This record gives sequence, structure tokens and C-alpha cells, in this order.
Amino acid sequence: MRSELRGIVAVAERMTGWVRAALAGAALALAAVAAPAVAQDRPTAQALIDWGVWVSPDGCMYWYADGGWEGYMEERVDPQTGLPVCLQVNTCLVANSDTLFATDSAQLTHAGRDYLRQFFSSAGAFSYAIYGHTDWRASDEYNIDLSNRRARSVYDVAVSVGAVVDRVIGFGERRPIADNATAEGMQRNRRVEVVCYRW
Repeated sequence: MRSELRGIVAVAERMTGWVRAALAGAALALAAVAAPAVAQDRPTAQALIDWGVWVSPDGCMYWYADGGWEGYMEERVDPQTGLPVCLQVNTCLVANSDTLFATDSAQLTHAGRDYLRQFFSSAGAFSYAIYGHTDWRASDEYNIDLSNRRARSVYDVAVSVGAVVDRVIGFGERRPIADNATAEGMQRNRRVEVVCYRW
């Protein structure tokens, strides 16, 4: 029995490289077949990364990427000059909300919708920012909500004619341009401003 065992050990020690390689390959194949079953038991993780170009209020552009946990932003620069890439920024429309919307409403009037369609079709800007404003007659929270909804209604018209809108913000009563103590001042404060970005 001992001599037979010694013979088997001797044969095993004399195995050629190709036999060992064949055994190793068989072991890898077995592992590959078993791996999908193990992987199916584990939950999968996916990450969605929001990325693009952000335009600051002064018109300068920034590359950004945000995966949810942390964000990254880098100033966009001209590769030949090293200078920041900035757009020309100007307020190209200030429309009184009384001419666009019914009182206490974010639904555009028919005339207001037509006026905005014509404006966005002919303004010729690269992109736009839309800011909604109110007077001070309601609470701050209510005015922020109303101005946001009005700005969003203007946004809907802009994109319906193919305009690119980078920013939509409702400021409520927080940025008055006139005195809210008078009817004339309150009327001037109820407005939608459109900022044009041009090269």
C-alpha cells in the first residue's frame, strides 16, 4: 500500500506544465460559471451625474458635475488666452405682470402668451434667465411661490418656441424697484424680467 502511494505522489510531481495549466483553466471556468449566481444576490449601485455648463449672474461660464455626494465646478476658460469665457448679459425685457397675468394668477393671458412667443422668437439670444417679482401685499412665502409659478409660465412659452433657458427664479417681493407704499410703485414691482445672454 505504501509503495502504491509513493508511486501516485511521484506521478503527481512529474506532471507537465500543460496539465497544470489545464487544471487552472478548469478552475477559472468553474469560478466564472458560479460568479453570476453570486452577483445576482448583491444589490447593484448606480450613480447619476448631473453635468453641464452653469452661467453665473454676471454671464461667466463654469463647467460643473454633481454626483449627489459632492459637486465639482471649474471656470470655463478660452484655451488660447486663458481668460474666462463670459457672455454679454443684459436685461432685455421687463414686462409688467398686470399685462401678462390675471391678478393673483400664474396663468398667462392670451395676449400675454402671444407677446412672449413673439419676444422669444425674435430676441436672438444664446440663452435666457427669467426672474419673477411681486409687490408686498401678501406674505413672503406666498409671493415667492406666486413669482416662481409666473416665471415658470414664462419659461414654458420660451421653450415652446425653442429658446434655451438657463435660470428660472421667483424673488417675490425681495427685489423691489419702486416704493411699495404707493399703487404706482406696487405696479412697477409686479414684473417679470428676462435676461438675455449673448456671445
